Amino acid sequence: MKKLIALISMITCIFGLTACGEVQYTEYEQQKIDYAKQYAVDEIVPFMQNFMNDANVGIFDERTAKEVEAIFSDSYSMRVDGYAVKTGITSFHSAADQIGQIISIGEASAKIDDDQIVVIVEVTGEKKNAEAEVILSNDMFMELQSVALNPIFTMRELMGKAALNTLIGMGIVFVVLILISAIISAFSIISKVQAKFNNKENDTVEKKAPTSAPAPAATPAEAEPETNLADDTELIAVIAAAIAAYEGTTSTDGFVVRSIRKVNRRRR
Repeated sequence: MKKLIALISMITCIFGLTACGEVQYTEYEQQKIDYAKQYAVDEIVPFMQNFMNDANVGIFDERTAKEVEAIFSDSYSMRVDGYAVKTGITSFHSAADQIGQIISIGEASAKIDDDQIVVIVEVTGEKKNAEAEVILSNDMFMELQSVALNPIFTMRELMGKAALNTLIGMGIVFVVLILISAIISAFSIISKVQAKFNNKENDTVEKKAPTSAPAPAATPAEAEPETNLADDTELIAVIAAAIAAYEGTTSTDGFVVRSIRKVNRRRR
């Protein structure tokens, strides 16, 4: 019995927690949510579906955002953000390559996110299913603020894309590392080539430089000029007499003075 009571209490708690997790909307908020879902399914998604064809995609290309807003207000009685419409057209047209044409528009779910109402509409395509995300302003005007068509990818496709992105990222990293390694290796080659080039320039300059003239041989000290004997007879006679006195003779007949040379006393 106790086990049964404990089990019932546990189940009650689980349901209570589940109920607490659900957002409780007021009656007015629920009315806006219901209208937003119907508005997205019946009007917005079918209208944007027309731009999945190449013939219609460029209708608003030359229009400004303000002009698009005026056209939707006057022709379709819809309050839209012009930029949101132009980006939504691009999104639907791009998704056509992956999902093909829309076969049917399914159910929608919506929630209030502060000042916006986010509506998700299930879409069945020829090639792949998708979800149309429609964002409206959370007020009485229900202005279209964003619209996009997002293809639904299977887990296998997501894993394949993740693996491909990983391989591409790793490949780019390896290529960059190889380039950096090659650049670093090139530095040593460049320095060697530059040194070799500088050596060639030096050799060329040495070959072109004129050979220096040999230094003139040192000339022997010029002989000091001899005294002219003819002009200095008196000096000769005095020197001859001094020599004779030094030899201990009285006559100068035994020798002849041929030259007189001055002794350089600075050599001492």
